Amino acid sequence: MVRIIVGVDGMQCGMCEAHINEAVRSAFRIKKVTSSHSKGETVILSEEPIDEAGLREAITKTGYSVTGIRQEPYEKKGIFSFLHK
Repeated sequence: MVRIIVGVDGMQCGMCEAHINEAVRSAFRIKKVTSSHSKGETVILSEEPIDEAGLREAITKTGYSVTGIRQEPYEKKGIFSFLHK
């Protein structure tokens, strides 16, 4: 899995977060997306890397600015993760 952290400028409230989350869900097949206007970021979990240009376009169409994108490997850590080692 991949964790994508997107810096987003212009979010002011929970409704802004919802607009960005919906735009990302509509544009890509993802596992999870959460946005935080207080942190100014959106975090996406996906099975595969996401096209950064397409991601910028999807968010920009909602009226917000992308300030940066970082993709990193993600390993789910659950209560029983120690059993899989």
